[in-house]
Amino acid sequence: METSETSTQEESSGACPDDGLAFDVFSRNCPSRGTLEHVTGRWGSLTVGALHDATFRFNELRRRVDGVSEKMLSQTLQNLERDGLVQREAQPTNPPRVDYELTPLGHEVAERLLDLIHLLEGRMPQVLAARERYDQTHKTHGSR
Repeated sequence: METSETSTQEESSGACPDDGLAFDVFSRNCPSRGTLEHVTGRWGSLTVGALHDATFRFNELRRRVDGVSEKMLSQTLQNLERDGLVQREAQPTNPPRVDYELTPLGHEVAERLLDLIHLLEGRMPQVLAARERYDQTHKTHGSR
């Protein structure tokens, strides 16, 4: 029983049970790993990036994050809201209106994420050239 109590205490305090360090994303059981996955996943990063500049209603955000399904956007927003990065505000109007915006923590994360996005966008010619070299090299080896 002592083990389960310790495990529960570690989870509630945010400690990473494997090594005793608080919030080591490289530790398998650390809760920060899940948050990192929510932020850096395909739809999480695009959603956080889109919300950086504006507050969106659900369908506006879905149009901005081109290609995301309704289900995936809903799951993504729920995860980001649970992690404290997104705030959902239901307006008492008819028809109902729900707005999504970043929290202060969400803005802080978005700033860093947008730095990475801008770096990648600015380096795409190099990335595309590297892909072409890779594809040519592997096409040659694959045809033997």
